[in-house]
Amino acid sequence: MSGFSPAFDRLGAAYAAISAQQQEALVDFLPAADWSADLATGTYTQGEVTLKVALLGSYAEENRSWLWGWANPQFGPDHPAVVNPTEIGARLAIAELTARELDLSWYDGPARSGGDIVAMAATGLIGSPGTIPGSYEGGVAYFAIQDASAPVPGWDSLTAPRMITSGLTLFPADHRLTVARFFSHHRLAFREDETSIVATLPEGGACVARFDAEDRFVSLSMELVAR
Repeated sequence: MSGFSPAFDRLGAAYAAISAQQQEALVDFLPAADWSADLATGTYTQGEVTLKVALLGSYAEENRSWLWGWANPQFGPDHPAVVNPTEIGARLAIAELTARELDLSWYDGPARSGGDIVAMAATGLIGSPGTIPGSYEGGVAYFAIQDASAPVPGWDSLTAPRMITSGLTLFPADHRLTVARFFSHHRLAFREDETSIVATLPEGGACVARFDAEDRFVSLSMELVAR
């Protein structure tokens, strides 16, 4: 059972499939190499790739907690090297975005840790093209990318079913919202009825997401137009 608030669960559901696709593209983009971060200059380097970043937060393995970057005593809420979502968190009434620290000891879901889940939801909200987890002794730092050179994956009919399923596995709170936001993110016009969401594909035809009587995702199919 989730220990997040309903508001945070919906936030995660809205960006789950989008973040899953972005993170997969990021893994392919970054070389297998050592990493370093310089928050004085707001940069992250891995191998030959350097990106502009800001510290989103960090996960401590010892007590399984999340500390927002803005709450880190080395920085503060107004430091340019950190992401501070407290204002939007207050506006949307999402308590997890305004608390300094989150207890994630309850999390036993499919992600590596609750830190991954928090980073996924927050990354979508701030419009970042992805978050880079940097492991260190005792925890993981999460760097939100703020660089136009980072990959921004487009619509892909072949991988869409897997991205949606991955997102729903991580944030199952609202299946319809996850699918609708994924379509909207890729600028696909869509319509909804009691059993489905039907999006118009860029190449013509339709992408049909089907749901059961309890609005749980059942399947995704492509209805292509012969050329």
